[in-house]
Amino acid sequence: MTFQQPKLDTSPPVSDEVRQTTCYMCACRCGINVHMKDGPDGKKQVAYIEGNRDHPVNKGVLCAKGSAGIMQVNAPSRLKKPLKRVGPRGSGEYEEISWEEALSTAVGWLTELHETAPHKLAFFTGRDQSQSFTSFWAQHFGTPNYAAHGGFCSVNMAAAGIYTMGGAFWEFGQPDWDHTKLFMIFGVAEDHDSNPIKMGLGKIKARGAKVIGVNPVRSGYNAIADEWVGITPGTDGLFILALVHELMKAGKIDLHYLAQYTNAAVLVDGDTGLLLRDDDGKQLVIDRTTGKPTPFDQKGVRPDLSGSYRHAGTTHRTVMALMAEKYLDPQYAPEAVAERCGIPADKIRKIAAELARVAFEEAFELDQEWTDFRGETHKTMTGRPVSFHAMRGISAHSNGFQTCRALHVLQILLGTVEVPGGFRFKPPYPKPVEAHPTPHGERHPGKALAGPHLGFPRGPEDLLLDDDGKAQRIDKAFTWENPMSVHGLMHMVISNAHAQDPYPIDTLFMYMANMSWNSSMNTSGVIKMLTDRNDDGGYRIPRIIYSDAYSSEMVAYADLILPDTTYLERHDCISLLDRPICEADAAADAIRWPVIEPDRDVRGFQSVLIELGARIGLKGFLNEDGTPKWKDYADYIVNHERRPGIGPLAGFRGQDGDQAGRGAVNPEQLDKYIENGGFFVEHIPAEAQYMKPWNAAYQDWAVGMGIYDAPQPYLFQLYVEPMRKFQRAAEGHGDRQPPDHLRDRLKHVMDPLPIWYEPLEDASVDASEFDVHALTQRPMAMYHSWGTQNAWLRQLHGENPLYLPTKLWKKHGFTEGDWARVTSVHGEITVPVAHQAALNDNTVWTWNAIGKRKGTWALSEDAPEANKGFLLNHLIHELLPPKGDGLRWANSDPITGQAAWFDLRVKLEKVAAPSEAQPVFAPITSPVKQGPDELKWKVGK
Repeated sequence: MTFQQPKLDTSPPVSDEVRQTTCYMCACRCGINVHMKDGPDGKKQVAYIEGNRDHPVNKGVLCAKGSAGIMQVNAPSRLKKPLKRVGPRGSGEYEEISWEEALSTAVGWLTELHETAPHKLAFFTGRDQSQSFTSFWAQHFGTPNYAAHGGFCSVNMAAAGIYTMGGAFWEFGQPDWDHTKLFMIFGVAEDHDSNPIKMGLGKIKARGAKVIGVNPVRSGYNAIADEWVGITPGTDGLFILALVHELMKAGKIDLHYLAQYTNAAVLVDGDTGLLLRDDDGKQLVIDRTTGKPTPFDQKGVRPDLSGSYRHAGTTHRTVMALMAEKYLDPQYAPEAVAERCGIPADKIRKIAAELARVAFEEAFELDQEWTDFRGETHKTMTGRPVSFHAMRGISAHSNGFQTCRALHVLQILLGTVEVPGGFRFKPPYPKPVEAHPTPHGERHPGKALAGPHLGFPRGPEDLLLDDDGKAQRIDKAFTWENPMSVHGLMHMVISNAHAQDPYPIDTLFMYMANMSWNSSMNTSGVIKMLTDRNDDGGYRIPRIIYSDAYSSEMVAYADLILPDTTYLERHDCISLLDRPICEADAAADAIRWPVIEPDRDVRGFQSVLIELGARIGLKGFLNEDGTPKWKDYADYIVNHERRPGIGPLAGFRGQDGDQAGRGAVNPEQLDKYIENGGFFVEHIPAEAQYMKPWNAAYQDWAVGMGIYDAPQPYLFQLYVEPMRKFQRAAEGHGDRQPPDHLRDRLKHVMDPLPIWYEPLEDASVDASEFDVHALTQRPMAMYHSWGTQNAWLRQLHGENPLYLPTKLWKKHGFTEGDWARVTSVHGEITVPVAHQAALNDNTVWTWNAIGKRKGTWALSEDAPEANKGFLLNHLIHELLPPKGDGLRWANSDPITGQAAWFDLRVKLEKVAAPSEAQPVFAPITSPVKQGPDELKWKVGK
């Protein structure tokens, strides 16, 4: 008798139903299939989560974070009801209250402020992915004090990119994965945009493209790079400018690209340093055909990079001439920067040569006709297969803005932006800085701000200063201290509110911002500020409202808690008005929707804001008859129009749902998104997919989509004129003048061409004593602190050592299991150490946000995160060491206000192992019970 193979069901059904939505476990915003089963009570339960193969972002790929979302929505640390503080701040003593009492309390506090002193509300949000709406709410409240977390995360990258070329790395663009042959990354960790980057790396490495990783730490993407450059922290800009020096010295730059598409050929006024313009404000170039100054955008103009113009005794030279003079200076030669950067001069020269070789010797043509903004038609598109990507590692320094600018200038000199094989923008970018608003801060009781809080200053006239020169905002954004702070300074809000500088506030309202722990510099100091009292016994910051889904460290310091839902229990909108899910070849947006119903008395924060806005009486939230304009956030998403025909979602517009970008409100819009997998995509025509800033077809397509109201072609700005305007003011020109103590700093740092200067902490401490650089990186398995309570992800990162390079490991005689005292000028910690050979010789690092305070997140007090996990935040301060002048100098980039997390310098000492990581804080009493030792439940009947 023959053997009979048993019949096995190799694909048993894992669910009764699949619901498609958008992941929220990091900023990728991947599409997910949420498999559902009927629970014992008849309600749907999540069985498991996988990637959506049809989704434009991840095409079915899903990482550990995304899969672990099932644990996020079942976490024991979820808040269950609104809470009112009944004990002292920090005690964790609360009583549960009804939503009516919670909302009435908030309305009582906020209505008076709206009607009398709106600036006394400070409303700041974390990485919530709904900033177009939260800023809309704050604008209608009338407070100037709004921003999200970008000021301590990404502002240097975003601002530098938009001022230079109309977009940046991060979610603004991506490499041309299909054509690039050399991919160079700077300061890229693994938590952000991880699935698209992993997919892209797999694609380019499969065809033999080279990857060069520049990072003090070799982990993640840098670990699989073909070449690793273990740079000294804070010197990326110097290294990049040495590459620029070598390329210019060898003549390996794209002269045609520079002349046609950038302001390299634009004339600079020899007297003022401002760009020469015609009567219509258009930048002037010397036309090689006529030899005369001509507007840059005229048909047939051939800009002369070496041209000059003499008039009234003054010679006006091109931006290119000024760049050659600056960057060919020997101070940027590889030999001059090698020691400081920690990179041998020969290696710098080799990388420059390789960039040039691939860009020019491996150039190619795409057989794609296109017409430029001057009306000239080109038969092909020239490809230069070199692409770059950079993130927080180069952004989070006090010289980060100019470093990011330098990197953009490098790729522009090679002609690799918006060409085949290079870096490509994602809609709604590219946008020239002129397409962005300027900041608004003039407050009028009972009225909305005249425009958005955050914007892009064009010069001193756009600073948010009152008639006495004092800051209009509590974080001092858009002042002489940080003129171009386009994302605000969230890390300075609590410190300034406590100091009542520039004025006292009444209410601090925060969402998803763990400011009493891992989201603050100077954690112990911030805890004291939140609990400090005036002489009359009242709190220095009188009222704190906080919303979060989980029992984080910040919960214990609020007076009123508005519990949020988890991401599978609410509506969200990933909008073209905010930070959408677009790819370089398509505009795309997405939603989240309640695939399950909450089992607790919680509400989505955005819907709570809708109700608060109406009950406070914000005019933008009321109909003419005084009734609420929207019943909840879903209603807002569908029916709100930012401009006629332009709403939060671009897809399925119009009464029949057949319009994209522009169109009337469609009452069935959310249903259409759900039917389509939770997303919408509109592909860019083939002739418009490259050369977007100058491509007439793209400009017309963008107008049709509502990205622009009229075509907005522009030149890349290698020389940033707004910076020169601030610099001129510091030199004494103009009606609006900086204070004398900031003049020299502004003259130096506001150079309109990228420069490098020493990180501010380096100049503020004794570098011979504090001789080690200290960094944090976020792990791929967690994003910010969102995975803190996740039962699956905790098994990957339940504790964190401080990683030491071989040089420091041997110098201090460390062995496995040892501990170190790590001291900065601001504080000290005692932590476990581990050896890592692939690390810059004078740099230590650890994973970010692993350490937790006892009693939080429903973790037990002996959880490894609370005993062996730790934060470097205790060593960092929001202020630089005092200079003896009585002034408060922010530990931030002096241009943008970006928090300088990575400027930290420390010293090391081997010590006996304590029982747990130091410092130790008293446990917090949590409003939720401690989770079980084993988290398990039955899904389905």
